[in-house]
Amino acid sequence: MPSHIMLSYQWDDQALVRNIYARLKDDGLPVWMDIEGGVTGNINDAMAAGVEEAVVMCPFMTPAYQASRSCKKELNYADTREVIIVPVMLTSNWEASEWLGLITAGLLWVDFRNAERDEEHFEMCLRSLEEEIMFNAGHLLAVEEPPREVVDQPGASKPRLEKKPGRGFRHALSKLYIHESGEQIIHPPGDTSTTVGLIETPGDYCCWVEIKANGCKYYRNVVTNRYLGFDPSRNQVHSELSPSATEEWLMLVDETDQSHQRAVTIKNKHSGRFLAVQNGDFIGLTSYNEDCKWFLE
Repeated sequence: MPSHIMLSYQWDDQALVRNIYARLKDDGLPVWMDIEGGVTGNINDAMAAGVEEAVVMCPFMTPAYQASRSCKKELNYADTREVIIVPVMLTSNWEASEWLGLITAGLLWVDFRNAERDEEHFEMCLRSLEEEIMFNAGHLLAVEEPPREVVDQPGASKPRLEKKPGRGFRHALSKLYIHESGEQIIHPPGDTSTTVGLIETPGDYCCWVEIKANGCKYYRNVVTNRYLGFDPSRNQVHSELSPSATEEWLMLVDETDQSHQRAVTIKNKHSGRFLAVQNGDFIGLTSYNEDCKWFLE
């Protein structure tokens, strides 16, 4: 039965990936890397077994990774087997294309650009990677308690990694969370929508299950089971009992962000507008600015 996280990388980045491997393992995640005991005997058989036993594969994306035949074989095989893919971006001002762009299209990559600038940035990047892995596959992984020698170090203990029921969205500038209010929208007559608002303190009503659809994603509230939507004619965010075109969303990494806090933009596919906040209220914008930035929690 698949059981581990496989790290797929091009050899130029071996030192960084090895450091990531060690930290993931210290935090109790089952992780596989070729040079850390993953390869014994025939290398092709060993790499195939690494993919076949993987719950998640993390490709560390660079131009060299994209140009590597070995990396292509690994990721193609994982994609064929429907292994969950959590991409990691290492290169600034570059976008995956060709076969790599095809496989990772629509996936939310974890930002490790400039992660080695200092320890604080590396820690934030690592935490983002762990959270994205747990969000996508926490229910499939056997996560262990951190080793006792790590826990006993003063200030080094961490809570055990756990899968969250959904995503929380915190607005970068206002620090407000998207919140299902449950209040019925009165007009127009017959409208079954309820309003979605913004709140300072997160709770269960701020948690949204991500559901992948054809070229988009739906977000369903974990408490009400209603779907997040946007009405451009009223500039109003709402929720519906069942999803339609107005509940289709695109979520992408905000590449302008330098904070390593899992910054994203949320775009309503039907209207083409970015979900933003201005003066404490939702607004749909046709082009990006800082009001469109959200942090995943």
